[in-house]
Amino acid sequence: MKTSFIFFYLLLSIFCSPGKEKIYTASTPAGIVVRSFLGIPLSDSIDFIRWKLILNDKEYLLQCHYGIGQPNTNGFIRDGQKIEWKGVVVKKDNYYELHHNNKTLKLKQLNTDLLHLMDTNNSLLVGNGGWSYTLNTAKPSGSDEINISSKNAALKDSTIFDGRTPCHVPGVVASGTLCYKLKWRVILYADTVKNEPAGYKIIGTTWRTQGPKKGDWKIINGKNGRTIYQLNDENGKGLVYLLRLDENILVFTAANGKLLVGDKDFSYTLNRKNN
Repeated sequence: MKTSFIFFYLLLSIFCSPGKEKIYTASTPAGIVVRSFLGIPLSDSIDFIRWKLILNDKEYLLQCHYGIGQPNTNGFIRDGQKIEWKGVVVKKDNYYELHHNNKTLKLKQLNTDLLHLMDTNNSLLVGNGGWSYTLNTAKPSGSDEINISSKNAALKDSTIFDGRTPCHVPGVVASGTLCYKLKWRVILYADTVKNEPAGYKIIGTTWRTQGPKKGDWKIINGKNGRTIYQLNDENGKGLVYLLRLDENILVFTAANGKLLVGDKDFSYTLNRKNN
């Protein structure tokens, strides 16, 4: 195993030109789309997959580590299984296509810092309460670019979004606070007759002691067709900002609209819970 890693990093030094490679990491669910591309049998029991993806102009290097999670750690039982290979990458507008063994995996470039895995119908993959399908750059640029727009749809009586994020969330948990992750369940209520927001409830790590956080929320129509959900505090000021990617996925932003960038364990993405 040690020899394998030495070979991998030697390959990196040959493949990557300084300043040109883009490195993304993430931990994702093990859905059918990614299992098919990675050659993982559907019969294998897997909690999650940890990714390291290095993109160059024409090629990519991929390293995946997967298996059953070791309780109370970010590792795997019996060290899990590992995959690594080099392949051809094709960039089309704001999409990347990874090619390997006559198979293709497509990713949407949300901006230079974030990629999101897609299915065969070009829809964003929906994760679960533990992990999402968003990949995070290892070196955030702080870009305010967002390559997506989402039209407002009819609001439902209540919609639930789950997820786990890194510890720091602007306005909620200060930078530098020591914790491993934050658990989130965001419930958005709506008046379906007027088609307008009608309050929210957040259940999660930050409000574990005092109980769920409740308040009002509103829809902000951002530039370039962006739809942002602003969840207000008790004084009516913005507390949490969530960019709507589609009806199933929300991504945390800062108050200035910049997307938050996660790490190898968690992304700042919430996934709609199917009732």
